[in-house]
Amino acid sequence: MKYLNGKPENTSINSLSKNSQIVYLFFKVEKTDSGSEKITLQEKKIVDGKLKSNPIFDESERKTGDFVISMTDANGKEIVKQLIEDPLNPTREVYGDKISRHTLTLQNAEFSVRYSHSAEIQMVKIEKITDSGKQLLFTQKL
Repeated sequence: MKYLNGKPENTSINSLSKNSQIVYLFFKVEKTDSGSEKITLQEKKIVDGKLKSNPIFDESERKTGDFVISMTDANGKEIVKQLIEDPLNPTREVYGDKISRHTLTLQNAEFSVRYSHSAEIQMVKIEKITDSGKQLLFTQKL
């Protein structure tokens, strides 16, 4: 009732500290005529906020076709690492008489990553998991 009368007594507003920011990176991936992938950083957006939790990178969950996104400092030391499921071959659930999963094959797709802003993070690197290891697809200074 006090708030409705315009006198918000005993209420406090928690403001975010100036260094609490989230960085969003938006990418586009296209399959080229030669069969390889071409990745483009479309947009980088920094907003005030704080991530509730950081994604956990689990090596055992990676599959062929998935992308590993690494955020590094100027010397190449890894600071943040994330796994993105294969964006060109997403799996979708289909509901009918039964629930089933289907894999789509796309020529292009978009994906994004987010991380807590840090002045240390200077570069982004994207690698694709292949049967023979990792294939470097993209590197860019931020």
